[in-house]
Parts: sequence; C-alpha cells; structure tokens
Amino acid sequence: MLNLLFQRMLSNLYQWFWKDEFWFPAGYTWTDMEDANGVTYPHPKDLLATIPLAFILVIVRYSFERTIGIHLSRIMGVRDHIRLKAAPNPNLESFFQTQSWNPKEAQLSLLVNQCGLSVRQAQCWFHYRRNQEQPNLTKFCESSWRFLFYFSSFFGGLFTLYNETWFWEPTTCFEGYLNQPLKIGIYCWYLLEMSFYHSLLLTLPFDVKRKDTMEHVIHHFVTITLMFFSYCCNFVHIGALTLLLHDITDVLLEANKMFHYAQWENTSEILFIIFSVVFIFNRLILFPTKIINTTLYHYTLKPFFGYYVMITFLIILQGLHVFWSYFILSMVYSFVVDDESLIFR
Repeated sequence: MLNLLFQRMLSNLYQWFWKDEFWFPAGYTWTDMEDANGVTYPHPKDLLATIPLAFILVIVRYSFERTIGIHLSRIMGVRDHIRLKAAPNPNLESFFQTQSWNPKEAQLSLLVNQCGLSVRQAQCWFHYRRNQEQPNLTKFCESSWRFLFYFSSFFGGLFTLYNETWFWEPTTCFEGYLNQPLKIGIYCWYLLEMSFYHSLLLTLPFDVKRKDTMEHVIHHFVTITLMFFSYCCNFVHIGALTLLLHDITDVLLEANKMFHYAQWENTSEILFIIFSVVFIFNRLILFPTKIINTTLYHYTLKPFFGYYVMITFLIILQGLHVFWSYFILSMVYSFVVDDESLIFR
C-alpha cells in the first residue's frame, strides 16, 4: 500500500515538474517539440546520456593524467620539491580547513594563545601546511587534462557554430523560436560539455584543494543548471554561445597554470596578461552585452518559468565573473607593482 502511494506521489511530482507552462511560452506544449519529417528538437531524455558519459570522462581523465600528463610534466621539467610537513596540531588544522589558509594578525594572536606557540612558530606551521596543499606535479596533470578538453571543446564548438547566423549576430538567437531544429553537431557538443561539468563535480573531492573550491562548486552547479534549462526550453543557441565564450578563457587559464607549475615564469607571466585581458573582455563586456542583453531584450514571446530561471542563473554567473575579475585585477596589480605573480598561492 505504501509502495503504491509512493509511486503515485512520484508520478504526480513528475507530471507537475514537466507541466507545459513551466517549460514553454503560453500556447506551446511538449507535442510542439516532437520530431517530425526528419527535423529533430531537444528532448530532456537526451540529457540522461550525460551521466554515463561523465563517468567515462572521469576514467579517460585519470588515464590521461597518469600517462600523457606525467610524461608531459617530465618533458616540461615539472618537479615536486621536498616539502616539510606541518606538525600535527588539531586547533591550527581546524582553522586551516574551515576558515583560512593564511590567518590575519588578530586571528594569529588568538591561535597562538590557544596552542601555546609563538607567532613565528604559528606562521611557519601555516607556511608548511599551505605547501602540503600545493603539489605541482598533481596540479600540472589536472591542468593538462582541462587544457586538452577546453582546447578541443572550444575549437570543436567554433567549427560547429561558425556558419550559424546567430553566431555572428547574437540578437537573432530567438528568431523562429520555439521551432528551432537541433543540429547533430550542437547536440554532440552540448552533451559532451555537460558531461564534462558533471565529471568535474564528481572528482572535486579528490582534486587538489584550492582556496576558491566553493566558488568552483557554485560555478559548476550554475553551469549545469543553465545547460539543463537551456536544452529543455530550446534555448540552445544562447547556451552554445555562453559555452564558447567561457571555453576560450579556460584554455588560456589552464595553459598559464601548466607553465607556472613547470616554472616557465616568463611564458606564464605573458599568458597571464593575455588571459586577464581576454577574461575581462569576454566576461565583463561580451557576456552581459551579447548574452544577457539578448536574452532580456530580444526574446519576443511571453516569458515563462524556464525563461526566468535562465535569466536568474545568467545573472548569478555574471556575479561570479565580477568576483573572479576582482581577484584577477588584484593579481595584475600585484604583478605590476611588486613584479611577482601571486596567482597560484
């Protein structure tokens, strides 16, 4: 009896979640998205393929890192230096894990009183502990895999979208909406990108811990949600342009990291400057003016729930862009003023 009731509740929830008015403008239903006469449209069930694909990408990633990544790191001279380990200290470790890798002076004073250490001893402990979290070889292999994916994805996406009118004129993204067929190239690229971000979330607990880990979790979640709603609501054109705009900066970022871990400092510094310029231009100028502006002012049908979700998450993504831009500009300032790159500390 309980099992039957539970099944009925799930059925009702499923029907409510996929109600026409949630996913389409007034007057349109799921029947309008059915394939006919050789014309294909996006279907939510297509996205189920991203789950096994994500696990496949995880296997490919670890295989790549342990073979090609390691070999490439040796060619580029990446070495992990011998690192002194911080002595076990529960109070300092708890602070390190939950609050900050680099405590301020007031926090340090409080910690030394709790632990019976001198300020100098506490500073050395945090210095050793930070170094333990920064194995160059592991980081290099992670970045080499991401560089390979973003590089392949960007140029694959560019090749796929190059001949599309809306690629050159984003304001035409909604022309003919909702009846915009899904091309096979965009379908494959979209699913591969979504599978990749699934794989990043799967492996996040096992990756080298970074100071902006939480921001990356939010970013991956927002990206996956955007891709899900854009696919189900047939906002694929906007979604595809968003992906392409982000991939090019990620290519430069991961390349910059690889050269930094290999201690090719001159190359790393040049790439960092290029990355900073491209990041600021793409994400603070092109993204709001071409993506958000098009979605807000060139969508002509009556707004609906899926549309509002898209706008909300695009704005959240822009907020993350502003957050990261602040730190990038701070790094550029430090680089120019102090002549030393602080990007990976």
